[in-house]
Amino acid sequence: MLLLFFLVCAGAAALDLSTATVVTAFEPDARERKAVAMLVEETARRSQIRWPVSKTAGPGPNITIARGSGPKEGYSLRVEAGSVRIEGNDSRGILFGIGRLLRAMSMERGRIAVPDSLRLTTAPRYPLRGHQLGYRPKTNSYDGWSLPVWEQYIRDLAVFGANAIELIPPRSDDDDDSPHFPASKIETMTGMSRICDDYGLDVWIWYPALDPDYSRPEQVDFALKEWAEVFRRLPRIDAVFVPGGDPGHTPPKHLMPLLEKQAASLRKFHPKAQMWVAPQGFSTAWLEEFYQILRTEPKWLDGVVFGPQIRVSLATLRAAVPRRYPIRHYPDITHTLRCQYPVPDWDAAFQLTLHREPINPRPLDQVAIFRHTQPHTVGFITYSEGCNDDVNKVVWSALGWDPDADVTEVLRDYARFFIGHRFTEPFARGLMDLEQNWRGPLAVNEGVYRTLAAFRQMDHDATPAQLANWRFQQAQYRAHYDAYTRSRLLYEQFLEDRAMDELRDAPSVGSLRAVARAEEILDRALSQRVSAPWRARVFELGEALFQSIRMQLSVEWYKAIAPGRGANLDSLDNPLNNRAWLLSRFAAIRALDSEKRRLEAISEILNWTNPGPGGFYDDLGNPAAQPHLVSGLPYGDDPARLVSPLAAAHPRPGEPWRLSWVTVAESRDDAPLRMRYTGLSRTAAYTLRVVYAGEDVPFEFRLLADGTHEIHGWRQKPKPVAPVEFRVPPEATADGSLSLEFQRKPGMGGAGRAVQVAEVWLTPR
Repeated sequence: MLLLFFLVCAGAAALDLSTATVVTAFEPDARERKAVAMLVEETARRSQIRWPVSKTAGPGPNITIARGSGPKEGYSLRVEAGSVRIEGNDSRGILFGIGRLLRAMSMERGRIAVPDSLRLTTAPRYPLRGHQLGYRPKTNSYDGWSLPVWEQYIRDLAVFGANAIELIPPRSDDDDDSPHFPASKIETMTGMSRICDDYGLDVWIWYPALDPDYSRPEQVDFALKEWAEVFRRLPRIDAVFVPGGDPGHTPPKHLMPLLEKQAASLRKFHPKAQMWVAPQGFSTAWLEEFYQILRTEPKWLDGVVFGPQIRVSLATLRAAVPRRYPIRHYPDITHTLRCQYPVPDWDAAFQLTLHREPINPRPLDQVAIFRHTQPHTVGFITYSEGCNDDVNKVVWSALGWDPDADVTEVLRDYARFFIGHRFTEPFARGLMDLEQNWRGPLAVNEGVYRTLAAFRQMDHDATPAQLANWRFQQAQYRAHYDAYTRSRLLYEQFLEDRAMDELRDAPSVGSLRAVARAEEILDRALSQRVSAPWRARVFELGEALFQSIRMQLSVEWYKAIAPGRGANLDSLDNPLNNRAWLLSRFAAIRALDSEKRRLEAISEILNWTNPGPGGFYDDLGNPAAQPHLVSGLPYGDDPARLVSPLAAAHPRPGEPWRLSWVTVAESRDDAPLRMRYTGLSRTAAYTLRVVYAGEDVPFEFRLLADGTHEIHGWRQKPKPVAPVEFRVPPEATADGSLSLEFQRKPGMGGAGRAVQVAEVWLTPR
């Protein structure tokens, strides 16, 4: 039986460490003792074996921890002659070497083993590898965590090579209190700083400048006093990062003098602490002003951060910033849409249900983002709003250590360490499959059901402790949620098709009878639900996640701050067909005073996407129905979609829109949205019909044909949203082709989302 354990756990020969002694071959300092305690405690938690710690070798296998030499934070880890030896080049090297051993070992009750082929010498490629952990109400879980939970999570991140944690101050763009807080913000922030220092990890603070006008001396004085109190209270601060926007809206000419004063204040309490800044949300004019200030090379500034809502690429920013300033990446790993790195061509069914902050393992996307951006930086601290992005954190930490790391091996380490060695392969594969659930049109992605089947088998095979493990529960939640959403999508599409069949019979059975039949069929989405057991399991797992890790998956039940902040239980049953739009149209049809007009209205519904003979139709928010949209670069070459169009959903509460209005193709910042038609009649005159939908943002845009002919000048989206028609100049189609370019007024700041177009018809007139 013991041999079987070793074969299963390691796939090859393994060294039995069940009776090992931990030997410290030197006099460890407090942080090194903390690392040794981590080794003993984490193995005991998984095996119920508590290794003795000694300065001399024991009778069985020994795990010797020693100091070595070499690059910072590096270590060597070797299994040979029936023992294990870790040599750390410094205190962090010892911590990370122990973390690597923990990831490699196979542990279960009463047994611990490690592959006897394990031999490596390694050091990190990037000196900064961290994650933002904000104790504030806006997060989907963090605000419910006590300091012991924080210590465990920070320890978990250190096991995978993280060396920095970024905190958020008591005042941010957030509510002042949360019903989940177990302690005050400053008490928890101070405690987290102390925990990081205990492990020897860097402490950063993300500190937004939120006051309305820093040109006023009294506001500067207030900010200096407020920030200084935080600086005074925290036992460790290595750096402060101030975003120029998102949140905040201060021009660089006022922001930078404020930060110079704050840097001086910071160094009174923490003499070696650094000050960093990011040009987030800046307009073109503000960005140029920022560059001009940097060209004077202020000595108080230590670095520049590349984060969300920066209107240029990281490579462009690096070229513009003086070389004396290193650049740190601030990648958003927590959001899936309306964000820095959205899921590419994410099916609308997921966008409308999971929203922008779901449980989101995206290992391959993170690899693509990392490899596209990181060469221009000294490292990263990720942007996170909760434990929903836990897998992504581990992937970034691993790549920050070794950019060539095999992400599948990273996930195997994740599964082995966090779930259990018997789930190393299936759970790692399952995490990859959860990302594949989001690839391509959901209606044809049969792999979603296979993913669920695999996780249900794991659920059947799991121990009680594994069933209570929040990381295990998260994957189960997503697998069930995705499968239920696909089942419901297929069902609701079927119901809509049936309803359309009833409407086609209107000329023979009468308009009102046809509408009534169609409405009854559409209502079956609620009265005769599909896949009820899967739906019930999603709710059970939502409750389990609140109990295990304080995930707030519902506003009503778990006091989440908003539906878009991870509370996707509340949107589990959002309509996935045109039911809302059809019911509103049916009400309007019933109000018409003649059968002729009612039949005409029904015909409009049935022929909505029909451009007529010689015409063309694009549903631009649907990647499967946008044949004339000019595609952009491959995802790996433009993961932020800075110059590439993106399909995105922007529902407006209370608006009974068609799905083709909810979803749009959108561009970023000054990048245009382009369409291209060929095979047109050289002699026909064409009409263009467009639906401008998306967000209710008051910016202006225009439409050009062939780069020279203005189809319409600068205008805003119509209110209410409705199709608008324009004549296409005959000379634009005289060569049998047509190029369209939707442009936003250039140079604007803010979130960066630009032109948003839902539907386009091109029809001969």
